[in-house]
Amino acid sequence: MMRAVRCLAALSIMLLPAAAAADEARVVVHEVDTEGVGTAVGEIVFVDTEFGLLIQPNLSGAAPGLHGTHVHQNPDCGPAEANGAMVPAGAAGGHYDPDNTGQHLGPYGDGHLGDLPNIVVEADGTASVPVLAPRVTVADLKGRALVLHAGADRYDNEDMGGGRMYCGVVE
Repeated sequence: MMRAVRCLAALSIMLLPAAAAADEARVVVHEVDTEGVGTAVGEIVFVDTEFGLLIQPNLSGAAPGLHGTHVHQNPDCGPAEANGAMVPAGAAGGHYDPDNTGQHLGPYGDGHLGDLPNIVVEADGTASVPVLAPRVTVADLKGRALVLHAGADRYDNEDMGGGRMYCGVVE
């Protein structure tokens, strides 16, 4: 896994000069719970490249581990009720799925566009390893919410990473 992480980091360094003129978006990521939006844990920068969307996290104080990451339909990180219970960032709605596939197949599959690669948070609570999502662009993210889930996304319709833990609105 570390070898793949190092390769992605090297790729992001190679892509940065070419991406300077490309579209870019930034989102401040906050902790979320059933009470609302909390403390910021950093930001994520998105840059369009010829290989897809480069996702560059800069987080600190986040929970260590892999976090399933998704673009959600609505630009709102507030809690909302679902099935009689309050859901953190529930106002963000479901995953971004402009083609109405109804399929959660990951960033490399033919399902909805809201699936992004997992974000790696190190043991010290920092995240800085870039990842690449080949099917989505900055334009797809604007006016939507970015949600990081409590655990790793397995890219199936059963295990999407657990509860919503962090959220930010992409302006």
